[in-house]
Amino acid sequence: MGRVRYPAPLQPGDLIAVTALSTGVPDDVRPRLDFCVADLRDRGYDVRVGACMDGAAIVSAPAAERAAELTAMLLDPAVRGVVPPWGGELAMDLLPLLDFGALAAAEPTWLVGYSDVSTVLTPLTLLTGIATLHSPNLMDTPYRVPVPLVHWLDAASTPAGGTIRQGSASHRQEKWADIRADPEVREMALTVPTRWQALDGSTEVRFAGRIVGGCLETMATLPGTPYGDLAAFAEREAPDGLVVYVEVAESDAAWTSRLLHHLRYAGWFDRTNGVLVGRTPGGPNHGFSQLDALHHALDGLPVPVLYDLDIGHVPPQLALVNGASAVVELHADGHGTLVQTLD
Repeated sequence: MGRVRYPAPLQPGDLIAVTALSTGVPDDVRPRLDFCVADLRDRGYDVRVGACMDGAAIVSAPAAERAAELTAMLLDPAVRGVVPPWGGELAMDLLPLLDFGALAAAEPTWLVGYSDVSTVLTPLTLLTGIATLHSPNLMDTPYRVPVPLVHWLDAASTPAGGTIRQGSASHRQEKWADIRADPEVREMALTVPTRWQALDGSTEVRFAGRIVGGCLETMATLPGTPYGDLAAFAEREAPDGLVVYVEVAESDAAWTSRLLHHLRYAGWFDRTNGVLVGRTPGGPNHGFSQLDALHHALDGLPVPVLYDLDIGHVPPQLALVNGASAVVELHADGHGTLVQTLD
């Protein structure tokens, strides 16, 4: 059995590097980028913005340049965290260009983000055993995170052996703020009541395992490639089982079902003790809802499935450490708790 490796706790004075693994930042959103960089500096961090940030096309730079910049940042001992501005569409093209052997041999550095960033986060953890942090990206960093959730900077400041305790949010966001009109927005408009739910209708659920997951649209492309061998990771790092989480960025319900079926056929749920599904902005398809999609693809799994969790593209978001040991509980009042231990 291997051992998950955790980056050193992030603390004020540390250097955080910024690079766009996928989509860059258009000129009309640059004021938000500048504000977010200033916010990190105001919190006491040093910040270095890389060259791969152009937002004029679907990617910020050619794949070789993006891969080289990301690798250099992760291997630079002065850099303690790497955070992209946001996700995008085509981070998949980085995977064959990353030297996972060199990354595994180096001192771990926090790689942070979600959406298309999870295309890199998940393989990095699976292939190297280095923990990564599924959480808001740079452009969301100034937002105040509601209790009992934890800001990603606080999660990344947790030392190996430490614990991150979080719970379900009482309300969710209905729509994103207009960062072009208000580039300095810090408050989420959390107006819609929410609660975690169990797919089989159970009101009290508890399970545990080593947690791993990401954006469904990007993760579902990984099984069958060298970058998505979850079974090998489970054998090496999680003999007692996994907690697998997914979140849908935008797919309609039919695509959600297809992608979940693909993960199920590929064995991604074979070694899990429970599945977590984030809220989604994705809509129905001919009356077939996102909840219908979960039933269609996941009914019959011999483990609990919880949905409407604070994961992904409908804020607020839990900070999830890929590779950490997790204990998940759903209580009769709809409140949920997630305790992650960096062991």
